[in-house]
Amino acid sequence: MNTQNLTILGSTGSIGASTLDVVSRHPDRFRIFALAGHSQTEKLAAQCLAHRPRYAVTADAARAEELRGLLRLSGCQTEVLHGNQALSDVATAPETDGVMAAIVGAAGLMPTLAAAAAGKTVYLANKETLVVAGSLFMETACTAGARVLPVDSEHNAIFQVLPAGFSGSLKDAGIESIILTASGGPFLDTPREQFAAITPAQAVKHPNWNMGRKISVDSATMMNKGLELIEAHWLFNCPPDKLEAVIHPQSVIHSMVRYADGSVLAQLGSPDMRTPIAYCLGLPERIESGAARLDFATLSDLTFRVPDFERFPCLRLAYRAMHEGGSAPCILNAANETAVAAFLDGRIRFTDIAAAVEYCLDKIPARAAESVAMLLETDREVRTLAERWTNKHRQAA
Repeated sequence: MNTQNLTILGSTGSIGASTLDVVSRHPDRFRIFALAGHSQTEKLAAQCLAHRPRYAVTADAARAEELRGLLRLSGCQTEVLHGNQALSDVATAPETDGVMAAIVGAAGLMPTLAAAAAGKTVYLANKETLVVAGSLFMETACTAGARVLPVDSEHNAIFQVLPAGFSGSLKDAGIESIILTASGGPFLDTPREQFAAITPAQAVKHPNWNMGRKISVDSATMMNKGLELIEAHWLFNCPPDKLEAVIHPQSVIHSMVRYADGSVLAQLGSPDMRTPIAYCLGLPERIESGAARLDFATLSDLTFRVPDFERFPCLRLAYRAMHEGGSAPCILNAANETAVAAFLDGRIRFTDIAAAVEYCLDKIPARAAESVAMLLETDREVRTLAERWTNKHRQAA
């Protein structure tokens, strides 16, 4: 059995930590080549001591020096790097076989794209890579022969129930549509008149999943599901009108594929990210993940609802951006990241997130996604506009 050398981008986040948990269960299969974390220096140091990677990457020089000090005290020989170029360097290093792309936000785009261009196996957990630059990323991966495996629970579920040898043609595979499930977040039944008073502390308490603060807010607004629909569009070559979203509060069915003969195939499991991570890492085998087994005897009813665009305007905006195409999803993502950060800082209200995103989509026309440079420039332009909008509405928070 060949040992796979892994680089984990975003190792201190929930996906990164879950990946390391799965890896630790299979020391004969995996070796950690590099770990990258942003600002949780002590957590990154503990991971380095446990897994002894060759490299660790931090956000900046100050955190790199702090990490070196912590590792020096423990006698760990891991070499510490910092900055965006270092992320791409460890992702494309000849020793790296697979890259877990788990950096949250647009910051993960360039190293993930670099890994694809280098022909690596990319375990894709960074939504923004496909949302911001879906066509460019998929073209790059195809040209370089990179293998792209979806880690998000919804896309992983779809991947598992697609027919063997799926070529990218829904028609040839007899597929009618792809259905993504959503929990509905913590405010599924909260009266809409109370939404303006929702606090960051309330918004980050997801009922089923243990996620980071930004992703938890996205789940609460259902922007997370909107971003995932855009991802599915690129991953599975699926037209927007063949993509469905359904609210499934129990988060047991992770997604489904509807076939032309009337069959619907679904993937079920406990809400634990170690399951999709283990599925991707272990291919073509199934390996133990540490996730709790699904006990049907203890399951309550499995229920479903059609999403309400009035309650969840961010989902409507994501559909709009997907239909407009080009740079529209990039605009959507940059505006949302800026607005969510402002909300988490207490500067704007929960309901202002969707308003800020819609303002940016209205003000900045979508253009053809001609290059990464153009998309990054659009990203900067949108963030400036969104920040100006949030500052103007600061007093309403």
